[in-house]
Formats: sequence, C-alpha cells, structure tokens
Amino acid sequence: MFFLELLLYLLIYFLLAIAAAALVLLPAVREQAFARGRSFFITSAKHINTFRGQSAQVSQNAGGAVTTRAKDIADFIKRRRYLVLGVASIVTIPPMIAFTLRRHSGSGFEFSDTFRGPDEKVFALLAGEQLVPPPELPPEAFLTKEVELIRPALVTANRKWDALDADFSQRLLTVYKIMREKYGYEMAILEGYRSPERQEKLAAMGTSVTNAGAFQSYHQFGLAADNGFYRDGKIVISEKDPWAARGYTLYGEVAESLGLTWGGRWKMMDLGHVELRRRGVLGQKS
Repeated sequence: MFFLELLLYLLIYFLLAIAAAALVLLPAVREQAFARGRSFFITSAKHINTFRGQSAQVSQNAGGAVTTRAKDIADFIKRRRYLVLGVASIVTIPPMIAFTLRRHSGSGFEFSDTFRGPDEKVFALLAGEQLVPPPELPPEAFLTKEVELIRPALVTANRKWDALDADFSQRLLTVYKIMREKYGYEMAILEGYRSPERQEKLAAMGTSVTNAGAFQSYHQFGLAADNGFYRDGKIVISEKDPWAARGYTLYGEVAESLGLTWGGRWKMMDLGHVELRRRGVLGQKS
C-alpha cells in the first residue's frame, strides 16, 4: 500500500511540475491559462451576483467591479508569474513531502515512541494486566531439519524474555495472547536479544540470513524478536505450510495493530520478525 501511495504522490508532483514548466516556458499555454482564469473570475462574479438577487443595475456595477478586480489579479499574475510559481511551489510541495515522510520512510523505516494501535480493545490489553511469558521450549525443538535449513544456528539464539525491552515484551506477549485466543495459533520466540558479536556472525553468513551488521538491528537493543509457530510439539517456520502462511498474515496484522513493525512488509521479507522502533535508537536502516 505504501508504494502505491508513493507512486500516487510522485504522479501528482510530476503533473504539477509539468504544468508549472508549461506556464513558464510556453507563452501560448500561459496566455490561454490566464484567459481562462479571467473568464472564470468574471463568470463566477456574475453568477454570485445573480444568485443574491441583486437588481440588474447593482449586478452590473458589482460585476464590473469584480471584473476589474479579476483583471487586476490576472495582470499581476502575468507580470509576476515567476514569483507566483515560486510561492506556489514553496507552499504546496514541502507539505506534500512532509506528509509522505511523516507516514512512511523510504524503506518502511518509521519511528514511533507511542502506541499507534487503532483497536481500543487491544489498547486495553496493553494497559491492563502484565502478561507472563510462556514456558521456554527445550533446545531439541530448534534442532529439526526444517529449523536448521531455514534458520541455521538458531539453537544458540537468546530467547530470554527478560532480555527484551519491557514495553516491547508486553506488546509481543499480547500478540501471542490474541493469536492463541482468537485464531488458535500457539507462538514461540525463536530469537530475541542478539549480541553485536552474534549479529556480525549472522551477517557474515550472507544476506539470506541478515543484511544488518552489529548495532544496525533492533535485536541489539532488545526491541526485536523473531517468532514462529508451535504445533504438535514442533517449531513451524516455513510459509510453504498453508497453515503457517495464514498464521503469518494474521500475526503481521495483529503485530501492526499493536504498533510493531512487521518484517513481512519488507523487500527482503522476514515473516517472523517484529520490532518496536524508537527515535534515535538506530542511525541507519536495520
């Protein structure tokens, strides 16, 4: 959705730029535009006066005054066209850019210090009881062929909930609660806090694992976690499983409703990843 909105903004800006260039560089277009503008002012003034039920004489006098004023405005625009175009650009373009950047950043890198969830029931969950982490799974659960193939070296990952930021931890536990009670999915944390040394080792394994080096990921600050599903005593990660594919979609929607950023929206998708972005934590994209 973000890319469609961005394309729409770019198209609008492109059309405005073409119109401005045409007014500046093409005298015929400029003259026609000014003529249409004068005609519009004159016609509008006459309609307004007629609607108000003024007498013919008053209407004629008022129309003449408005016409004169419209001509004065049009003449001013014609004489000061570069100034008018410059002012129009200054007034319209920066707010449009600011609006776009406020909602999105170029790669989905949006900062947030506060809860943004639109669901009042979800907000109540966050403001209510302090949720308790589920029991830690045995290491054997992370040694299956599927896990090793998709997430190598996961058995040595840190899955301690107390190593995570308290706010992020409660949001993620709320995701778990909703996924379990509303959709019937049991979830399991695959990796939470990640040391800078481990981050570097994973980065050295290639971009298929991660494209972030040390201190370029929210994992180093306890503000990110990778998660999967737990079914029949096994960790399920692969989205090739239809059940898991549906679960990831629901998981992403729930996480985003709680103000978390979901890796499933990224160009290099990371379906199990969620993070809580905070201003000033990272100096560049993770």
